[in-house]
Amino acid sequence: MPASVRPFSPTPPTPFDASRSVVIAEARRRWIDGEAVSRDLPAGAPRIEPWITRSWQRCIDAGQRSQDLVTFDAVSKAVAKRVAEQHHALVSAARPVIERLSRAIADTRYFAILTDTDGIVVDVGSLPGGTDAADRHARDIARIGIDLSERAVGTTAIGAALAEHESVWLHGGEHFFDATSVYSCAGAPLFGPEGDCIGMLDLTGVQVAERPELRHLASQSARGIENALVQRHPCELLLHLAWPGSAESESSDGLLCIDAEGRVTGANAAARQMLHQPLLRQLATLHCNDLFALPLDMLFDASRRGDAVEVPLWSGLRMRVRPRRGGHDGRDRPAAVGASADVSAAGVDRPRLRDVETALIRKAVTDARGNVAEAARALGISRATVYRKLWHGKIAGRGPRDRTD
Repeated sequence: MPASVRPFSPTPPTPFDASRSVVIAEARRRWIDGEAVSRDLPAGAPRIEPWITRSWQRCIDAGQRSQDLVTFDAVSKAVAKRVAEQHHALVSAARPVIERLSRAIADTRYFAILTDTDGIVVDVGSLPGGTDAADRHARDIARIGIDLSERAVGTTAIGAALAEHESVWLHGGEHFFDATSVYSCAGAPLFGPEGDCIGMLDLTGVQVAERPELRHLASQSARGIENALVQRHPCELLLHLAWPGSAESESSDGLLCIDAEGRVTGANAAARQMLHQPLLRQLATLHCNDLFALPLDMLFDASRRGDAVEVPLWSGLRMRVRPRRGGHDGRDRPAAVGASADVSAAGVDRPRLRDVETALIRKAVTDARGNVAEAARALGISRATVYRKLWHGKIAGRGPRDRTD
């Protein structure tokens, strides 16, 4: 049978809650009830976030009224099973993170919910103990297969995180429906290895004090889930990226997946930011040679040795890269490609830095169709340096033509 949520009196507010409640009440009268509100807000009082009013407006446009009851329909075992199976990869990657989260927030009476991109619950953490009413409200939403999207339950951290693609914090009356004001929640969107939003992580409490810091915890935990997904993404090499001098960290390292030919196939948010590629749809068209001024062959060599290498970027920055084999078939590295073919052809197993530098300069000149001035501009060096490096490297055959057409 459907379960209906009705509002009830919350626990006595803290001073911070009391200040927030005034702001929220004023905003609801202005935005939801359409009243002309002239009362000045307390000095220093927090303001309603713009994304909240955007969500309220969407609810109003959909014909919802704040005083309506919210009904959570029953979910059959068959539906719950189908949802769990459909999102097995996401649930499997998230389960260890949710278990750690459940321990971290156990004393706050918050609990974790994982949803897909449509706001359908696909996994739930351990539920805390509480009053009978709080337990009932928690059980209403903590069910695999239940629809907690904005269209179903109005403004929540779940719907807002999925709509805004940003982490959010939502308390009490900031929910659109009066009936859902018993909840407080933090939410963070989840992005898959290919850069698309695949769901969100929610931390919810019933009749609880404000804990805005849970927004950071939700975001950090979401990044952990994303990293787990990238680490399971099929690839030949999984590159761990960090800036030189920084400590290696599972939570902050960039992760980049490349295939046997060096094409980028996946990345986490840190890698996209470090390489200035906001969307993986941009990365997906790239080869690692477009990102790193280093032959692909050297990355495969480093993966076999288990070494971290300092890699120059075409921007002039340098990055520490630790390549690890990510393939599942145990294949060796592919034949040398691009600039690395020149080094491998000479029978050198581990190219010296001078050889790598020469190969990269030669490749730039080739890409510029022999135009040394253009190659020098692309590399950020002088024409004289191009000539000196090439001739000191004893490049066989006719030298490049210095032409400017």
